[in-house]
Amino acid sequence: MKKSLLALAALGAFAGAAQAQSSVTLYGVIDAGVNYVSSVQATAKAKGGRQFSLTSGVMQGSRWGVRGTENLGGGLKAIFTLENGFELNNGRLAQGGSEFGRQAFVGLSGDFGTVTVGRQYDSIADFVGGFAAGSQWGTYAAHPGDLDNFNNSARINNSIKYTSPNNGGFTYSALYSLGGVAGEFQKNRTWSVGAGYANGPLAFGVAYLNAMNPNLSIYGNTSADGGVAKSFSNNAILGGFASASTLEIVGLGGAYTFGPATVGLTYSNVKLKDLNDSRSDAGKSNFTGSPKFNNGEVNLSYQLTPALKVGTAYSYTESNSVSIKGRDEKTSKAKFHQVNLGADYSLSKRTDVYALGAYQKVCAGNDVVAAQIAGLEPSRNKRQAVVRVGLRHKF
Repeated sequence: MKKSLLALAALGAFAGAAQAQSSVTLYGVIDAGVNYVSSVQATAKAKGGRQFSLTSGVMQGSRWGVRGTENLGGGLKAIFTLENGFELNNGRLAQGGSEFGRQAFVGLSGDFGTVTVGRQYDSIADFVGGFAAGSQWGTYAAHPGDLDNFNNSARINNSIKYTSPNNGGFTYSALYSLGGVAGEFQKNRTWSVGAGYANGPLAFGVAYLNAMNPNLSIYGNTSADGGVAKSFSNNAILGGFASASTLEIVGLGGAYTFGPATVGLTYSNVKLKDLNDSRSDAGKSNFTGSPKFNNGEVNLSYQLTPALKVGTAYSYTESNSVSIKGRDEKTSKAKFHQVNLGADYSLSKRTDVYALGAYQKVCAGNDVVAAQIAGLEPSRNKRQAVVRVGLRHKF
């Protein structure tokens, strides 16, 4: 009897030690809702017009994932995350069909910071995107075409990332993605750096992203159609610039909380260049000039009650004039005005219902540029509106 009690005690101690040293967590989000869209372009399968639909993953992308840690001793830990995205309405994989298209990385963490390798978010998403309305109210609140990646349209494959420890509210990170092309170290490579501060009611961040061959290196890797990036080919903003050999994004943002209210501000500058050299897989240029986009946003959220939050945002995007080959005219300077509204009511800590609205208007001197709220098909004209009612559950 005594031996049995000793064995049971030893087994319990071992189990407790194992639990303390390592853990694996299953988590996820299920998001579904009904949409009304005011205008959608005609396609080979539909004549276009107003659209009613059931869609998944707007407030947050529907997902499931596993994350884990192992205590290696001396303050050092091994960490990993595998995160899958899916479409609830039809059961398909999101992110172009990748099994773990949202995130997939492994690394080490300690007093020195964290080093991870795999498919990861860049510094723009880490340090600036959280201040934009899209992080609060989902895809339809993203800037036109999510051209500045504030809403995480692009993840970075083959990347090595360092994130510093938090030092009095200040953190910074750097990411480098290896192009993987034999004999050409620069080809398809991507890098980004960023820093942020969060302490008390004030938070702000700044970041920079530079990508070679963005249509393949950061957008094409999310596509299921042979490497042609949906973010370019089906995007009213970026659709004419598939041959771009360089993408540069500068972003900054901040927020201040006073009582139940939070005010946020963001700015981004996006530049596309076509060098027409061996570093571009897109062949000859399909545009002339250097497209540039500037975006500014102001947003407000207010916690009316412990269960009910409301918010609004306005964003302004302006592009310069460029010529796109195969089109009859030069695209004039375009101006995008977008207004967003949102309300979110918590039924419990894990389940909420919400209502979203977005309206976008394009001011341009020709018909080349159509309105397109992020996550939707382009409009038939220069205006587009969407209303959504949804349900979200977290586990």
